[in-house]
Amino acid sequence: MTPDQYCEDKAAKSGSSFYYSFRFLSEDRRRAITALYAFCREVDDVVDETREEQVARMTLNWWRGELAALYTGAPTHPVTRALQPHVQAMDLPQGLFGEIIDGMEMDLDQARYATFADLQRYCHRVAGVVGQLSARIFGHTDPRTLDYAHDLGIAFQLTNIVRDVGEDARRGRIYLPVDELQRFEVPAADVLAYRESEAFGRLMTFQIERAEQWYVQALAQLPAADRKSQRVGLAMAAIYRATLDEIRRDGPARVLNQHLSLTPLRKLWLAWKTWTFG
Repeated sequence: MTPDQYCEDKAAKSGSSFYYSFRFLSEDRRRAITALYAFCREVDDVVDETREEQVARMTLNWWRGELAALYTGAPTHPVTRALQPHVQAMDLPQGLFGEIIDGMEMDLDQARYATFADLQRYCHRVAGVVGQLSARIFGHTDPRTLDYAHDLGIAFQLTNIVRDVGEDARRGRIYLPVDELQRFEVPAADVLAYRESEAFGRLMTFQIERAEQWYVQALAQLPAADRKSQRVGLAMAAIYRATLDEIRRDGPARVLNQHLSLTPLRKLWLAWKTWTFG
């Protein structure tokens, strides 16, 4: 298995909405974004699938070393080897990859966020900088496109938080800010016990509306000159916003006990529609 095949397999098995949007890119850009996605999956899996905290920290530190090796020309892992041809060609800064690892490590340090400002720092690291790296891979001519991509990444992460509330609770994590749980009178114990309630439904409606605001904010920043090159991000936005619509329609409180996802066919159709018509 080549490094590119390893990354392709990693992306395909995830069933992620991102994978369906990648299919429309040119070969070199598709390989680069698939390698970036595989990198994010690898470091995320370190935290989610490693039971011993100390082992997880050691593994993340290994990835920091492997990242340094990537930029000195001697990577050993299939993912970093797949990334190697693209880091200079597409101007992918090492510091942004480092921030992704730092964001994943935050999951080892805390399972609660006091305010949205605190949560936003986490979202910046695990999603905002991923958006910026993605925009560089897709190609851009206007620096404002990186601002758009950053905010779109945060919108994606906020959507994930809404969709994955129950799954995260099963890992003992609650990404909903503590002050917002208190404002809507939802005890953390109810979330951890998967108790649906009208109060929890109102809280999740608020989360959905905020995610939507981030989509609006992001899309307003995309310069017209780069709209065509950034169609993959726009396709992903169409898929993620459709997911939010389905959650709202199904009943926001139900995310505690079910994981809603669009069918592969619908994801592919939304990606094709956005790629074709903008």
